[in-house]
Amino acid sequence: MNVKGPTTQLSGEVQLPGDKSISHRALLHAALSPEESRLRNILRAGVTTSMINCLRELGVEIIEANDDVIVRGGKWIQPNKPLNCGNSATTMRLLMGALAGQPITAELTGTKGLQSRPMGRVARPLRNMGASISSDNAPLVISGGNLHGIVHHQAVASAQVKAALLLAALQATGESTIHQPGPSRDHSERMLRDLGVKLQTEKHKVTIQPSDKSLAATKISVPGDCSSAAFLIASAVLVPESKLTLRDVGINPTRTGIIDVLTNMGADISIIANSKSGGEPIADIIVKHTNLKSVTIEGETVVRMIDEFPIFTIIATQSEGITVVKDAAELRIKESDRISSLLGELRKMGVEFIEHTDGYTIVGPQVLNPAQLESHGDHRMAMSLAIAGMIAQGCTKIMNSEVIDESFPEFTKIFSQLGANIARK
Repeated sequence: MNVKGPTTQLSGEVQLPGDKSISHRALLHAALSPEESRLRNILRAGVTTSMINCLRELGVEIIEANDDVIVRGGKWIQPNKPLNCGNSATTMRLLMGALAGQPITAELTGTKGLQSRPMGRVARPLRNMGASISSDNAPLVISGGNLHGIVHHQAVASAQVKAALLLAALQATGESTIHQPGPSRDHSERMLRDLGVKLQTEKHKVTIQPSDKSLAATKISVPGDCSSAAFLIASAVLVPESKLTLRDVGINPTRTGIIDVLTNMGADISIIANSKSGGEPIADIIVKHTNLKSVTIEGETVVRMIDEFPIFTIIATQSEGITVVKDAAELRIKESDRISSLLGELRKMGVEFIEHTDGYTIVGPQVLNPAQLESHGDHRMAMSLAIAGMIAQGCTKIMNSEVIDESFPEFTKIFSQLGANIARK
């Protein structure tokens, strides 16, 4: 990818692709229901393609028709080959939970990058519920069925672990309770409650009562992805004379940490709530260019913007004062080490920083120089570096940028239409 900066202005309206987290859950909930489900605006990208392909191998009928995805699920079948989750940890972790309740055996595998990511946080509690799982890393073999309820205390707050355990608990005998040390995304709770599942939440605890009834059909229009919106919000704030309107974006409070932080930094962001779908609030977002002041991020705010730290780091380089990030060690076990790897790329652009075990300190604003950069196989890093290129003085080249297709295939096209000099080459 080539980005020629500095971009002088970004303007226009954008309809964002469907939310990745909600798309995964909608597909799995629909696949577990014997009724026909109709899902609108499901994310069409590498990560959801992996989920769809795996579900088809399990006997789920999935028809992709324009903006809709029709799912006919119910009883899953024994797959005749390993289920390839690609580079999607969400696909693997959520499938582990769903498969734990099915009386079949399946092997889950994926890319080398996915095989290096930890699966023990999901595997260990699923074993305690009665599932057999061969390993704490992919490739792994899981044999499910005959699960019992569990009371589980997570050491680290994780929406993916929670979602996997809820999928297993749906198919278990007896009540299950999941405790987390802090907040995490609550998409699963909202969507399952919308489907009629008996589920109680209390601060950082969720209790689920399985039912003798089959899971109801899922009918949802997936909101635009808040994490993808973050790149557009950041670009509008950073590029002079910019104004962007983002339509139908999911504004789940567990996902809007980046918006709250930017507002506290002085960003001009307006949120116009307009609807709900599947229990998820949806709004239009209007954002304009502004100068930002620095901030310290720590504690629960980290969880509410965990996927947005790559783009936030770019914002930090342009903010007035000392920006400090703490309590973000979880960033080191994402698709890449999103602390060391990203800071290393920014060093090539001339950025000065202090790296910490759980974050970093950056004093801004700093001038970004054009450079040849590496994505490290991380979609969010590639997109963040592209935004950095828009405010650099010259041409920035990002290697292996095709990884963007994992979550936001229209990224380059959208930014080109809005006024950026950006091209996939």
